[in-house]
Amino acid sequence: MTTQQLTPGPDAPGHATPGQPVPGPLTAGSSTRGSSTAGSPSPGSPSPGSLEPGATALDPSSAPLSPTDRTTPTRGRNRQVDERDRLMALLSDALIVHLGVVAGAHPVVLPTAFGVDPAGPDDGGTLYLHGSVAAGWLAPALERDVCVTVTELDGLVLARTGFHHSMNYRSAVVIGRPRRVTDPGERRRALDLIVDHMVPGRAATLRPATRKELAATVVIALPLAEASMKQRAGGATLEPGDLELDGWAGVVPVRRTASAPVTEDYVADPVPELVLRRAAELGGDG
Repeated sequence: MTTQQLTPGPDAPGHATPGQPVPGPLTAGSSTRGSSTAGSPSPGSPSPGSLEPGATALDPSSAPLSPTDRTTPTRGRNRQVDERDRLMALLSDALIVHLGVVAGAHPVVLPTAFGVDPAGPDDGGTLYLHGSVAAGWLAPALERDVCVTVTELDGLVLARTGFHHSMNYRSAVVIGRPRRVTDPGERRRALDLIVDHMVPGRAATLRPATRKELAATVVIALPLAEASMKQRAGGATLEPGDLELDGWAGVVPVRRTASAPVTEDYVADPVPELVLRRAAELGGDG
């Protein structure tokens, strides 16, 4: 999901073309939990967990972003971000990503929780997603390349013309072939990372997952090697003569906030300190 211009214009971002698990999937379509398109693989497409032919394994701490043609922005290059640590910072800030996959005869884009291991076993680090074994998108996702997007909205940019209305944002696209995580140790760590991405330290406070819960949950890993990021900040674009126009122009800053934690009726325990701290980090009053 890339932030789009309200009206077509030069400000549109335009990325390139193409043990303690949560008890159940956090993807759309789940009865208990909770863009971009993904295309079919072309001849010579990279195998799961790998880069395109001829590419080498990346050091996640130093490898540049946009290492391939399909993750190199085709417009708005002045907003292109090259530093991989800024991608990791965006993923650290975000609470949700969107997975795009072709499932059957049509593409679907699903919001999902995630976890990140910058030093994971895949090229460029590893992005972990999970879902139900019964999910219709799972098999197609493992058979072809997918696209994962993440966007944080930072402001509404209001110009004196509709053409230059825009948004301040941080947005990233990751393309690659995911793999199903089968190693028990990596699987437990991945599920812990997904929980701890919501509230750091939370996984260690939970009971171990049951065999039934583990059997119902699938973890997939996506390499972070093929990624692009763009960022917009600042005010509205001006055309010659716009300064002579009447009317207000400016930026409405946008930020995510959290309210104080709400305890379930059946819980007698006080709100844990780590939950209060997380709510405060997210702008809450807890």
